[in-house]
Amino acid sequence: MSVKNLLSALSMGALLVLAVPLPADVVQLKTDHPERYVVQKGDTLWDISKRFLTDPWRWASVWKINDQIKNPHLIYPGDVILLTWVDGKPQLSVQREDTTLPSGATAPEAPMTVVPEEPGVREPAMAESPRAIEEPAGTTPSGMKIVKLRPRAYASSIKDAIPTISPDAIVPFLTEPRLVQRGELERAGYVMAGSDDRVALGNGSQFYARGIKKKSTAEYYQVFRQGVALKEPSNGEILAYEAIYLGDARMIEPGDPARLEIVRVKQEIIPTDRLFEAPEKAALPYYFPRAPDKQVKGRILSVLNGVTEIGPHMVVTINLGARQGMEEGHVLRVMRHIGTQKDPVTRQQHKIPDEELGLMMVFRVFDKVSYAIIMDASRPIRVLDSLRTP
Repeated sequence: MSVKNLLSALSMGALLVLAVPLPADVVQLKTDHPERYVVQKGDTLWDISKRFLTDPWRWASVWKINDQIKNPHLIYPGDVILLTWVDGKPQLSVQREDTTLPSGATAPEAPMTVVPEEPGVREPAMAESPRAIEEPAGTTPSGMKIVKLRPRAYASSIKDAIPTISPDAIVPFLTEPRLVQRGELERAGYVMAGSDDRVALGNGSQFYARGIKKKSTAEYYQVFRQGVALKEPSNGEILAYEAIYLGDARMIEPGDPARLEIVRVKQEIIPTDRLFEAPEKAALPYYFPRAPDKQVKGRILSVLNGVTEIGPHMVVTINLGARQGMEEGHVLRVMRHIGTQKDPVTRQQHKIPDEELGLMMVFRVFDKVSYAIIMDASRPIRVLDSLRTP
């Protein structure tokens, strides 16, 4: 074979190798990824993963478990994220100034030290040092006690692990807006009338309410009004009703009717608005981003405030819930279904592949629907855009 033909063959082989798509389970690094990154206050796990990976939700696939850290999934400001390579595959690990010893480990031994047995004669520096642990090691021929000193390990209290996603966008959806089933609002307590015959209630207004459960001992209630019905696009089934959050009220005098006072108002409150016991405040859940275990298909049903174009960090309602196996932390791809277009040459309808628009993560699951937050978007997303397992 001539040199020219050999070079041509090698070039063609190289092109074929490059053309072979990477396996789906291969995690790809960003071209401009850093080798190390120091975690800053205000970071999120998703944002840090985006610095290294093209698909940030797959960070767990390249995470190296560090036995010296009690919970390797919790990352704190000051931690150093390191990128290394093991057997040709990328690996992320965390480096932390943590003096807590791993389970079963022991501190290095210090030389044996002879200390006088009599109280008050003991070496002050050794007796008062909080950095050493004394262990009996026998006595000398003269009767002096021998102790062995080894360093003391302290578990430092580190607070405020960085969240998976920014809490500002989702906290209101964890406690305020609700998605309810048919009849749930009708069975709840309701505003009967203002104590001063006012129809519209605001901050500081007192009112009478009926329908509150007699066994209820709650001090605070949330006020809601029924919103639109969320329907399954394929068959019109009502999946849930939006419950519009209006404000908070405090119980003053239980009974039937009970007397309450408005302590916070977001929208004007009127008779027939419904009352639910206020949920207890809880810490922001730690979400573990991952793909669903099976292939799912869904649609975006609605977005808060009825905007027409949806972008990053906006919350949407989707038609996938617990009955479809949705869990908090599930990541879905958002797709635009185009369908068919007329070919200008053949004059025939030709199928156009769906276009990928971005990623979302589910953070609150109901029976038939869920709340999800848009994490990335290359183009504006709209209601009824399709959802797929990534």
